Amino acid sequence: MKLFLYSINYSPELTGIGKYNGELTATLSNMDVDVSVITAPPYYPEWGKRSGYSYSNFSTEIVDGVTVYRCPLYVPKTVTTLKRILHLLSFAVSSAIRLGFLIKKRPYVVFLIQPTFFCVPFTLLYCKITGAKSIMHIQDFELDAMLGLGMAKGSKIKWFLSKVETWFLKKFDCVSTISHSMLSIAQNKGVDKDRLIFLPNWADINFVTPQTCGKSLKKKLGLEKFDKIILYSGNIGKKQGLEIVIEAAKSFTSRPDVLFLFVGTGAHVDVLKGAAQKNRLNNVRFLPLQDWCNVPSLLSMADLHLVIQRKGAADAVLPSKLTNILSAGGMAIVTADIDTELGQLARQYPGIYKLIEPENSAALVQAIFDSLHIKSEHGYNKIAREYAESHLDREVIVKRFMQELRKTIH
Repeated sequence: MKLFLYSINYSPELTGIGKYNGELTATLSNMDVDVSVITAPPYYPEWGKRSGYSYSNFSTEIVDGVTVYRCPLYVPKTVTTLKRILHLLSFAVSSAIRLGFLIKKRPYVVFLIQPTFFCVPFTLLYCKITGAKSIMHIQDFELDAMLGLGMAKGSKIKWFLSKVETWFLKKFDCVSTISHSMLSIAQNKGVDKDRLIFLPNWADINFVTPQTCGKSLKKKLGLEKFDKIILYSGNIGKKQGLEIVIEAAKSFTSRPDVLFLFVGTGAHVDVLKGAAQKNRLNNVRFLPLQDWCNVPSLLSMADLHLVIQRKGAADAVLPSKLTNILSAGGMAIVTADIDTELGQLARQYPGIYKLIEPENSAALVQAIFDSLHIKSEHGYNKIAREYAESHLDREVIVKRFMQELRKTIH
């Protein structure tokens, strides 16, 4: 099978959708799928340009046997709603041009990753011309997240965007997404149940394990004096609402043994650093994103993990960072409403993590206080690790997906 993966994010991005796309193509290649990628130069999560890549010209490279077509991309220095839209549009337009030069390639499948929705019309047109099967994989309901965070105000705008989204979704041969609640959302948007496939995010369960020791990394980072480390690792953006963590840190200033550690970067990192400095919080530190080889040690080093999102965002998004936390057997606090996918998972597997209401600083402080006093019989969260072993194995997930895909599109 010849497959084009079409996404704004790809390796060597270390987090989020780009990381999963890189792992997906590697797994598909090992299954003798002929994979090519249409993508942009890496920019996430730091929202910056990296050396060695052109952001104004087209380029082609071979990465681990996969042909990667990179397209020009506008990367704003400061991220606003308008600049974010221009950023997404720049990729949609440049990648559409690239698609025009790839018509003769005639793949059997074009696998579009949402975000970004701006690429949808060009994907469907390309598939119409070449006869390829069109598949949309939804990592994030982009429009729902935007509307939930108030980026598009006005009921008429919401109604119009909803109608446009539904019309386009119905045009795809198949739609996949990462959680059962998101499958339900897609069905409610008009996608036929027979054209829906479950493709959850995964973890490298053989690499990220509870048995990894984090002491050497803790010493290397100069954090030995802290007995308890509360970790947020990943993208530091507006939609996470991480100001609530800064607020929570104020309640632990009398605990010199407790450190709130942010590891990562993003469009909102300077705002959080400013808030920590303004409040003179010596119990808050920021570190850059760590190399993948250090991730197991980083996760094991933490006594408590935070998976934070604003209200609305948690309804449509299943955080990718959670899979590795579960694989590491981490103790975690997750902010989400009870009727979301995260809420349902917490009910189905009691103890997998502690669920609290989003944007409730008092609840977060109490949850942190309670969690720091929990002593695990096994030295890690056994429920979380067992869930990862039975549900998050990458090879099993991708093989099952490809079997379902072949049934659906043949």
